[in-house]
Amino acid sequence: MTFVITKPCIGVKDASCVDVCPVRCIASTDEEEMYHIDAGTCINCTYCEPVCPVNAIFDEFKMPSDQREFLRRNREFFKNNP
Repeated sequence: MTFVITKPCIGVKDASCVDVCPVRCIASTDEEEMYHIDAGTCINCTYCEPVCPVNAIFDEFKMPSDQREFLRRNREFFKNNP
């Protein structure tokens, strides 16, 4: 299981989630319009979920079905930005 950042983060990039992550698995670039969670590093601590001001972070098994594409987008981000 991992957590996934979804559509509500687009254009917001608040970084509250980055500040609380104990393993620094949340990242972005200047060009990206949102943050992403590295599934290989995430320890499922849940710290990021409640601090997100736009409720964009979900457990991959509880995310809304219309947001499933963001699981792929998070994985692709880290594949392209090691």
